[in-house]
Amino acid sequence: MTLPFFYEPLLASSNGHFQLSEETSKHCIQVLRMKTGEQLQLTNGKGALFKARILSEDKKKAVALIEEELLLPRHLKKISIAVSLLKNPARFEWFLEKATEIGVSEIIPLLCERTEHTRFRIDRMKQILVSAMLQSQQVWLPTLREPTLFKEVLVSAGYGLRLVAHCEDDARNSITEFPPFSDAQILIGPEGDFTPHEIKTAMNHHYLPVTLGETRLRTETAGVVAATLLVNK
Repeated sequence: MTLPFFYEPLLASSNGHFQLSEETSKHCIQVLRMKTGEQLQLTNGKGALFKARILSEDKKKAVALIEEELLLPRHLKKISIAVSLLKNPARFEWFLEKATEIGVSEIIPLLCERTEHTRFRIDRMKQILVSAMLQSQQVWLPTLREPTLFKEVLVSAGYGLRLVAHCEDDARNSITEFPPFSDAQILIGPEGDFTPHEIKTAMNHHYLPVTLGETRLRTETAGVVAATLLVNK
């Protein structure tokens, strides 16, 4: 049986006792009704997996004994998805969940010329990432950036392979055609696509144009398809 799995960002090392956060304490003691001596797993979202045992049953300040620590390497590829914000926040949240499950390293909410602005609640978005990380039994939490202007992403990119997905009729390659790479960033535009000016600007910053298939995809679907292709390339 899989042990209960929780996120504790302040857990840095396996030095003896650790006081669980109030949220984790409540879930363990009040929701799951865990008792002293029962085991659980913890991660700090930075590659560490801890096996621990409940020492006290306080629903606000439970204490666990760290018994084992395992450091797991990050995925061999560093994948960044820079994707336009959406008018419907639920669709963007769905993308965040799926991209985390797939194993991307970084997510950048893009502000493009055609982006329909929406309120961005970063605390809620980060919690979605945490839930998806735990659900998929991972120990690396993707980096989630604040919403960033399109041109600012272009000038700050430090990735070896830079791609821009668009729907124009210009010559574009498939992601499957590129040779193996260790890190990559792909830009995904809003509903209505990037403007021709944005596409040209991206290419001037060494982004290569790519297609994600024969059909026109919603922004969040395009992000998931791109993440899947890049992580598994």
